[in-house]
Amino acid sequence: MIASGRVAVNGKVVTTLGAKADPDKDIITIDGKQIDATQDKIYILLNKPAGYTSTRFDRFAEHTVMEIVDEVQGYLYPVGRLDKDASGALLLTNDGELANMLTHPSYEVEKTYEVTVNGRITRDALDRLSRGVELDDGPTAPATVRLLSYSPRENTSRVEITIHEGRKRQVKRMFQAVGHRVVKLVRTRFGTLDIKDLPEGEHRYLTKKEVAKLRKLALRKANKADEEAGGSS
Repeated sequence: MIASGRVAVNGKVVTTLGAKADPDKDIITIDGKQIDATQDKIYILLNKPAGYTSTRFDRFAEHTVMEIVDEVQGYLYPVGRLDKDASGALLLTNDGELANMLTHPSYEVEKTYEVTVNGRITRDALDRLSRGVELDDGPTAPATVRLLSYSPRENTSRVEITIHEGRKRQVKRMFQAVGHRVVKLVRTRFGTLDIKDLPEGEHRYLTKKEVAKLRKLALRKANKADEEAGGSS
């Protein structure tokens, strides 16, 4: 699902995996607003600061990420979840088809986080995270996890974790399940995009090459999901 972006075609909300529409014939809306088929596609990478909500609009939010890109002409929406108190890589676009492919759980697009937690995390806890842990909404898929550093002075551990799921507050709940509270959470990579050389609070347009790589990744994941679904039927 697109965060705060309900997609509908001819008035019907899209819920089917891989659903397609013809922008020349169909009426496509996002959050009730009709998309102009002639509008150029826009792709922006934002290094989201903490304190901003990843939605187009939220009457309870003090700030939303749309304030940071308010000079951009076009109906953008954030792709995927990134908690208010988290920072890091967030894609904003008006390309609904690509956004749906990048965030659909069946497509397994990877996200990498740098997580600071309280206490010294043990090898056993890291192994449990890598195998998957039991949460209240079911077990998590295996993850790639590695310890980056431990600070005796702060008594905190810095861990890199890569997952391909997108449940609500998933990373925080995973570390809580192994006995560690998250102090700081930064998403350093989303799919093929990373925030290297992009300061916090800044944003930039993706290059044509980056968009092509992102689309290639999404299509490869979609094809893999379709093959696995076909093989299990």
